[in-house]
Amino acid sequence: MGERFVVVPVDGGVVAGEGENLDTVEADPAPDTGGSSSRSAATGEGQETLEDSVFEAQDPNAVVPILEYNREPNKYGDGVPKENSPFINNTDNDKGNSYDGTNMALFEEEMDSNPMVSSLLNKLANYTNLTQGAQEHEEADDDEGPKKKTIKSPQMGTFMGVYLPCLQNILGVILFLRLTWIVGTAGILESLAIVGLCCSCTMLTAISMSAIATNGVVPAGGSYYMISRSLGPEFGGAVGLCFYLGTTFAGSMYILGTIEILLTYIVPKAAIFVAERKEDEVDALLNNMRVYGTCCLALMAVVVFVGVKYVNKLALVFLACVILSILAIYAGVIKTIFEPPYFPVCMLGNRTLQNHNFDKCLKTDIVDNLTVTTQLWKLFCDGTGLNATCNKYFDENNVTMVQGIPGLTSGVISENMWSKYGPLGMLVENKLTSYGGHDPSQDVYLPYVANDITTFFTLLVGIYFPSVTGIMAGSNRSGDLRDAQKSIPIGTILAIATTSFIYVTCVVLFGACIEGVLLRDKFGDSVKGNLVIGTLSWPSPWVIVIGSFFSCCGAGLQSLTGAPRLLQAIARDGIVPFLQVFGHGKANGEPTWALLLTAGICEIGILIASLDAVAPILSMFFLMCYLFVNLACAVQTLLRTPNWRPRFKYYHWALSFLGMSLCLALMFISSWYYAIVAMAIAGCIYKYIEYRGAEKEWGDGIRGLSLNAARYALIRLEEAPPHTKNWRPQLLVLLNLDSDQGVKHPRLLSFTTQLKAGKGLTIVGNVIEGTYLTKEAEAKKAEQNIKSSMSAERTKGFCHVVVSSNLRDGFSHLIQSAGLGGMKHNSVLMAWPGTWKQSNDPQSWRNFIETIRETTAAHQALLVAKNVDSFPTNQDRLGEGTIDVWWVVHDGGMLMLLPFLLRQHKVWRKCKMRIFTVAQMDDNSIQMKKDLQMFLYHLRLDAEVEVVEMQDNDISAFTYEKTLMMEQRSQMLKQMHLSRTEREREAQLIHDRNTASHATINDKADSGPERVHMTWTKDKLFTERNRNRECNTNVAVRDLFNMKPNQSNVRRMHTAIKLNEVVVNKSQGAHLVLLNMPGPPKNRGGDENYMEFLEVLLEGLNRALLVRGGGREVITIYS
Repeated sequence: MGERFVVVPVDGGVVAGEGENLDTVEADPAPDTGGSSSRSAATGEGQETLEDSVFEAQDPNAVVPILEYNREPNKYGDGVPKENSPFINNTDNDKGNSYDGTNMALFEEEMDSNPMVSSLLNKLANYTNLTQGAQEHEEADDDEGPKKKTIKSPQMGTFMGVYLPCLQNILGVILFLRLTWIVGTAGILESLAIVGLCCSCTMLTAISMSAIATNGVVPAGGSYYMISRSLGPEFGGAVGLCFYLGTTFAGSMYILGTIEILLTYIVPKAAIFVAERKEDEVDALLNNMRVYGTCCLALMAVVVFVGVKYVNKLALVFLACVILSILAIYAGVIKTIFEPPYFPVCMLGNRTLQNHNFDKCLKTDIVDNLTVTTQLWKLFCDGTGLNATCNKYFDENNVTMVQGIPGLTSGVISENMWSKYGPLGMLVENKLTSYGGHDPSQDVYLPYVANDITTFFTLLVGIYFPSVTGIMAGSNRSGDLRDAQKSIPIGTILAIATTSFIYVTCVVLFGACIEGVLLRDKFGDSVKGNLVIGTLSWPSPWVIVIGSFFSCCGAGLQSLTGAPRLLQAIARDGIVPFLQVFGHGKANGEPTWALLLTAGICEIGILIASLDAVAPILSMFFLMCYLFVNLACAVQTLLRTPNWRPRFKYYHWALSFLGMSLCLALMFISSWYYAIVAMAIAGCIYKYIEYRGAEKEWGDGIRGLSLNAARYALIRLEEAPPHTKNWRPQLLVLLNLDSDQGVKHPRLLSFTTQLKAGKGLTIVGNVIEGTYLTKEAEAKKAEQNIKSSMSAERTKGFCHVVVSSNLRDGFSHLIQSAGLGGMKHNSVLMAWPGTWKQSNDPQSWRNFIETIRETTAAHQALLVAKNVDSFPTNQDRLGEGTIDVWWVVHDGGMLMLLPFLLRQHKVWRKCKMRIFTVAQMDDNSIQMKKDLQMFLYHLRLDAEVEVVEMQDNDISAFTYEKTLMMEQRSQMLKQMHLSRTEREREAQLIHDRNTASHATINDKADSGPERVHMTWTKDKLFTERNRNRECNTNVAVRDLFNMKPNQSNVRRMHTAIKLNEVVVNKSQGAHLVLLNMPGPPKNRGGDENYMEFLEVLLEGLNRALLVRGGGREVITIYS
């Protein structure tokens, strides 16, 4: 309810000091307070409402009226719409709040746009992050969709909110399925190098990410939000989509890992495709992975679609599986010191055998004192008898058993130090003595353990890197954290330190405990198909198998949950138009369409079917994402923008650059062709967003970098004017607008585009007559319309609308002040005022002539286009034709340069250039033509040259007559165009004269009757004035018919007519005619005659461009 403040009158109703009557004031209550109901009762029904703060004197005995403040809720004092706060949510409850009180009355008119500090702090205190994929905090509230539900205050701390999710995401499928194989293949030293490289990369990225995440509130959206707001919508969209693809392919990798564990270690008999021959085993495995992987993907997608809350609840269970599995590994390592587990590996010579189809590692066995052959014998021989023909290598070498897990104190670490890379099909061997050589044609059919892929260092880097990804899990959950700025850095860095320790110790312990041949056995074929890392664990290998299975399941579900939300966040940002459909979802906000797309992309990874082939793909996308996180931090740090104030202080731009370089190096180390493909995808998305995407202003670092670069370049440009070789027309285009602020001549912008071809500076200017305070809305509308026209005509440049008291001063201000520093215009382009003769206002063509004088004084070139509406559009393609240059006087070579620039554009590309020059009677036209051809040759311009001889004829009667008519017309206009002020002055003068005459008549009443006029009526006054004017007009008409033309004007008219005849004769069919523009007369009295001369000069030409140089050379023959 609004409060009433009564001003008590002093001394009988007079306020002390001024003696004015004051009224009682009531502040207008807020619309939602219910106080408006008292308004009508207080003011009375018939009483007129008072507006703003207008006080009216009232009868002291009357009822004291109530003053109402009629403030609009969302307006500044000057009528500018209120903008959203850049750092707080504007809720519906805030919109109706209005200030009501006396303490801050001085600021009350601004309270709606500039809230009180107390209300601002209250909003900040109640601020809550939104869930991932939901609307972000800087966007206005949309009316569409269901009503918002109350968001619970986030309660998660560092341990539960960041540390454990990061741990779960980092530790996963590669640790359980591939780390032992990587250690066996690369050796301990190179494995440590791989782990060190990858962990250093993620640690440096985490430092950069911590700096960005603590520089203000980061709503849910994680890395995408951070990158897009730091590097802009183009980089943000490109890297966000790469991160989305990486997360999606990570889902593929986890699903493939799940199926590999299921089919290889849990239920091998569930395989649909069974290889009859050993060489077909790989293809059979891949086909099984495709079938089961697709089914698993469909099942997981249904689970995610039905209930994400169940996935989140199971996350803790999956994390428990990971931690228990790692603890089982460490327990198994400790146990190997005292009692190593018994997992024998059967060796034939120095070759490792697949222990699937035999029980005893013997060639023959003694049963009931009889020597019988074993199952192993049958695999290498063509019969069961002792005299059967066997493989030569089998005959020459003994079968031995090697302990697969010799233990931590066995000294096997020295054998596992060095790498053992090899090609596809290379047999896994150790240092035992062997006889006989390789026979690849036979070995492939025998039960040897062999490499299923060609191995080398860089391949292992690509396969291993996904095991260190997942560092963004904490920042992705920023919406659920109690204090994100504290939790994200501590939790993420601690998680990376923990996992790095786990990986480093696992590398060393695996190399110290497990036999080399077993390490290099990827699928555990030599230990009856057991998971290699499971053989080391305690109390049972099944702990690792079951733990890793559920871990992979959980990670796959998490990927299928997170990736669609990331895509939804990108789609809702509106920066990638074709993704708009994926911003919609179910009633509860779940991203249904995004989930379908994610499942489709995930299926591509499953069809690849090989874990080793999918891992480098997602490595690329994650590395690119990390690269840009580092770049964002480095750019912000180096720019030192005022808003860059991270709470996390332990960062440096050098660390960010090191992290960025490491990411780039790892991309090309892992797979150079995948790196190129990933960068090409990101580049295509970047360019798409740049040209088609919605424009967003997020205060990003790239924009800051552009500003710094622009400032540096402008300061450098200020040092000296450009050299002639660097000169190009930097255009100021003066546009005319109609009454609706629409562009009158859009073809002028088309011509600008054709002339510039996207290079150099273009400023499009316009002047609106009036004052800025009253014409501000018109100026903004005009600017918007000009920008729309520039966009439609593909004119790249800037718009500058000036509001001035008159057009003349406005154009002068534009010519003087447009541009900045060294980036100022050097040429002015405008349209010829075609209706100057029909115009009632001579000021229009006077402004045109003054603009010519201004550009000349400012040493700027001037281009005036006649019949600009007939100029070609950007879509036109002119056929065979010519651009004719009429070079009458040399004023810097501008006439030569313009046709060359025009012909760079596809509209004018087929046109040929012709240059005409005028020879007088005493000139050698043949020599002139040779000299001009040589000059053009040195200028590297291809053009036809023609010298036109103009005879020095006598001035014709036609010229004399045309000049006379011009001067007569000018004189008549001067007489007809009496200004309104002059007419009023004339009327006042006649009135005064008649009044004085009337007084004289009264004094001399005895005069003759012919002088007696008692009064002057109104009709009499106008009759007398018209009679005087008719007399003056008759005299003026007689003077007009007796006029003789000025000889100087006759000569100028003669030149214009003769030159026009020659130009029309030679160039009437040309696509464009360029002419030297003669300068305006020094005497301003001849301005109108000057316009007539130009009109005669251009008569009969369809498209013409008058060119006036800026007083400096713009073209040179030197290199």
